[in-house]
This record gives sequence, C-alpha cells and structure tokens, in this order.
Amino acid sequence: MTSPSSPETGEPDPGSPAGAEHHSPDEPVAPAGAPDSPRPPRWLPRALLMAVAAVFLAVFAWNALGALEGLFVNVLIAFFIALALEPSTVWLVRRGWRRGLAAAVTLLGSLVVVIVLMTLFGNLFVQQLVELAQSVPRLYAGLQGFLVDRFDVVVPDTQNLLRQALDEFGDDVASGALLVGTTVVGGLLATLTILLVAYYLLAAGPRFRAAVCGWLTPARQQEMLHLWEVTQGKVSDYIGSRVVLAAVSTAVTFAFLAILQTPYAVPLAVFVGVVSQFVPTIGAYLGGALPTMVALTAQGWPQALGVLGFVIAYQQFENLYLAPKVSARALEMNAAVSLLVVLAFGAVFGVLGAFLALPVAATVQAVATTYFRRHELVESHMLRDPESAARA
Repeated sequence: MTSPSSPETGEPDPGSPAGAEHHSPDEPVAPAGAPDSPRPPRWLPRALLMAVAAVFLAVFAWNALGALEGLFVNVLIAFFIALALEPSTVWLVRRGWRRGLAAAVTLLGSLVVVIVLMTLFGNLFVQQLVELAQSVPRLYAGLQGFLVDRFDVVVPDTQNLLRQALDEFGDDVASGALLVGTTVVGGLLATLTILLVAYYLLAAGPRFRAAVCGWLTPARQQEMLHLWEVTQGKVSDYIGSRVVLAAVSTAVTFAFLAILQTPYAVPLAVFVGVVSQFVPTIGAYLGGALPTMVALTAQGWPQALGVLGFVIAYQQFENLYLAPKVSARALEMNAAVSLLVVLAFGAVFGVLGAFLALPVAATVQAVATTYFRRHELVESHMLRDPESAARA
C-alpha cells in the first residue's frame, strides 16, 4: 500500500499518515466516530413520555381546580369569618376561657344573633317579600301605562311576557325544580362546611400559625406573623365597619320609607343597606333604584322623588360624616380599584365572589402595605394640577 503523493511532485506527502485513504475533493467525508446508520438520541423517548405525562397532569390539575372551586370559596369565607371573630375569641381567652370553648361561644353567639334578628324581622320580611312578588304584575302594568302616557313607549304586556317565557323555558320546569332542591341541599352542606372550618381555624389559633411557621426560617416567621396580624386587623375592622354601616343604613331607610308609607319597607330597606355597603361605588345608587321604582309605581311622582332625594342625601351624609368615624381604622381603597375587583371576582366566583371581593382586596392591600415601602415624591408639574390664572 502506497502513501498519497503530493499534487506538485507526485512524491508521497510526508504530512499524511501512513495507510490513510485518499479521497477526491468532491467526495463527502464522514466525520470521525459517526455511526453507520442515523438513530434518534437515547433521551428522546423518555422526553416524549415525560411531555405526554406533563400534559395529562396539567389537564387533570385544571379539571380538579374547576371541581374544587366551590370548596375553595367556602374555605375562603370561613377564613374571613375566623379573621373577623378572632378579636372576640382572644378577648374571651384573656379572661380565662379555654381556646376551644371561646371559639365555640364566639361562633355560636354570632350565629344566634343572626338567627334572632331573622326571627324578629323574618316573618315581616317574608310577608312583604311575598306581597312584593305578587304585586309585580300590577307594578309592571303601572310602569307600562306611565311609559305610554309620558313618553309614548309601548312595552309588551305581562301575558305576552309570560307566554314567551313559558315557550322558551317551559320544558325546563322539572329540571329547574330538581335544581332548586339540589341547590338547597348544597347550600346546607356549604353552610355546615363554612361553620366547621371557621371553628377549627378559631380553635386552632396559635397552633395553626405555629404549624405554618415551622416551615419557614426565623426571619420569614417574623414577616409572616407581622403580615398575619396586619391582615387580621384590617379584615376584622373592614368587615365590622361594613356591617355597622349596613345596619345603620337599613334602619334609617326603613324609618324613612315607613314615614313615607311606601309599601314593602322592610325588604326594600334591607336591600338598600346590604347593596349600598357591599357593592362599591355604585352600590348606593343600585340600592336606591328599587325603592324609587316601587314608590313611583305604587304611590306616584312626589314619593318617588322623595325616596330618590333621601338616597342621595343619606349617601352624602354617610360618605362625609358617618363612614369616616365608623371605619376610621378600616382599610380604604380606591373606588375604581374596588369596582374592578368586585366585577372580576363576580365573573370568576359568582355572587359570593362579588361579596368577598372587598375583604380580599383589603387583604391584598394590607400585604402590599407591609412588603412595599412608599417613597417621597419628587418635585414635578406632572404630580399636581396647574394653578388657574385667577389664583396666579
């Protein structure tokens, strides 16, 4: 076997290793150590298997979260109830009560207060609510005549509306009745779940916080405990202030409607009190719209204008004088942020989410206040409105 020769002299090339084969410039050369036939890498089947498993786990987790949405909402309600009742429980513990007994008395005492209030006003509330439901056709007929006389606007008759509703939803009556029964049972189970979880959180108290802190470093434990204390105080003050303001609004509205002799004063006053306090920004006007419409259709223009004026006047009094004193320690939020939070939670979690939105927003703002430090503002014309020429 001969060595490859130099292209100029025809002599063997001294730089070429002995025994190496000579290839033409146009002939492809396989890299050293390359396999004879192409094969996939050894890790590819395992990677494909892990990818498929990850997809199935993600789908399962998504479906599980959707199925556990109701349980999550119930636990969240129980958590906020426990935060709101924690000061009362601690007050009893300081006076020598055992933690479990203090938690039970606080929770059951709050439940008894609610039951007593419902017993005192529930019969009247239900009677007037039934009368209001029975008078809806008459109120609708009055509104229909008012629109025709004043604005020449014709709306469908009640019979046409009922016929259309029966045509569209008549087949679903049986399933709707079954759904109502299922909803009642589900509501009882949800209430029991909320009460049990709230009691366990109240009874555990420091033990629960100790169990959580056991997974954190000492520095993180201090931060967590401080954050828990701030959140508990803010949420408790916020819920307490909302309840007090709702009770005052309900009592004052009932007194005014009773003096004005507006029918169904009790359910209308409760509606105004709850909606005005737990729906931010537009809650007062949404709450005042219903009694205004009832007064308009049942009594006339003067009473309707009186109810509307009362709603506006009381809202201003509450915003300027009553709310700052009652909620002096509560967490104040921007109105636009509160409205967006309510809409978002209502879209995701329904009606309960809308009512829980404000306490959740208060908690988030407490967290932000704890972890984010505010700085002094720089001097800039962008941070203030320009002065008018008259003032200048």
